[in-house]
Amino acid sequence: PLYRYIYYRVNSADAEDLLETVFLKAWENIHQYTKGKFSFSSWVFRIAHNLVVDYYRMNKKNTSYELPMHLETEKREHNPIKVTENTLNQGVLKDAIAKLKKHYQEVIIHKFINGFSNREMAKMMNKTEGSIRILQFRALKALKKELELMGVSYKF
Repeated sequence: PLYRYIYYRVNSADAEDLLETVFLKAWENIHQYTKGKFSFSSWVFRIAHNLVVDYYRMNKKNTSYELPMHLETEKREHNPIKVTENTLNQGVLKDAIAKLKKHYQEVIIHKFINGFSNREMAKMMNKTEGSIRILQFRALKALKKELELMGVSYKF
């Protein structure tokens, strides 16, 4: 989940380096973690978020997103047509997410890509659960609009 969070926020070539830095910073600052105040995963995701923000500060000129031909997941699909469709869908989704406001990107990635609960997201983002629900609604609405502008039709 941490890799996916970083991957959908930065240039894919830099995602692994940032992930390594997250774990290094967590190790160096483990003494600052207070058990019970936040979950450990919330604390680590806050470190990742801060590193992504720093990444953008240092790379303001380079805001393009690259998409690898295939992002491996735990669920492997052996049907070549399905793999191609999934890869194309992932590329379109990544492009659409990249066009959203940063806090909308964060909510969508945490909720729908990493599968965090609203409570966990509230702790990670220093917001209330109510504001997370509102952000989620607005983010999905913005994503839907962006996908429509890209010519993507969807069925329910």
